Amino acid sequence: MYALVTDNEITKLITNPKSLVIGDVRYPAKIFQLWSSSELEAIGIYEVVFNDSNKKDEQWYINTNQSFAFADDVITASYGTATAKAHADTLWTAQDETDGKGTEGEVATRGLKYNLIKTLKQQVANELARTDWYITRNAEKETAIPSAISTHRDAVRTKQASMETAITNASNTPALKTLYTYTTDSDGVQSRPLGELPVLES
Repeated sequence: MYALVTDNEITKLITNPKSLVIGDVRYPAKIFQLWSSSELEAIGIYEVVFNDSNKKDEQWYINTNQSFAFADDVITASYGTATAKAHADTLWTAQDETDGKGTEGEVATRGLKYNLIKTLKQQVANELARTDWYITRNAEKETAIPSAISTHRDAVRTKQASMETAITNASNTPALKTLYTYTTDSDGVQSRPLGELPVLES
C-alpha cells in the first residue's frame, strides 16, 4: 500500500498500483514495480508502514479503523485502542424503552458468554450425535447400549457442564480469552484452561 504526500500532507491512499497524475505529469502503474523507493518518494509516493501493535484478536475485541500519519519521511498506518467486546448480555434500559428501542430489562445484544455457550452446546450435540444410533437402537430393539458408549456420553455432558461454568464465571472479556488461549508445556503438549470435550475414538 502506498500514499501520495503533497506539502507534507497525505492526499491520497493507493491500495492498488495504478496510473496517476501528479502535478502536470501522468505516471504509469509500472513505476510501482520498476522504480526504487527513493525514486517514488522524490515525486511524493511513500510505501505505508503498518503498525499493528494496538491491533487485537477480533474474536474478543473491536479494533478501531486505521489512521495514517506522515512524519520523518515515513507514512505509518496504526490502530487506536481496541475495545473489548461485551462479555455479558446488554439489556435495554428505561431510557431505551422511553425512546421506543426496546423493553427495559430485556436483552438488547447478546454478549460473548451467551455466544460461546451456544457454540459449545452445538459442539456437544455434534459429538453426541455420533452415538445417537445406539440410543435409537436400544429404544427400538432393546439392544443394550455398550458401557463404553454410555460412559463417553456421560463424560461429554460432565465436561460440558464444567466448561459452561467456567465461561459463566469469567469476570470479563480478557478472562474469557484466557480460557481459550492455548499454551505449550515443556513436553510440547498444547492445552487451554477451558479444556476440551471428550471425543470418541474411531
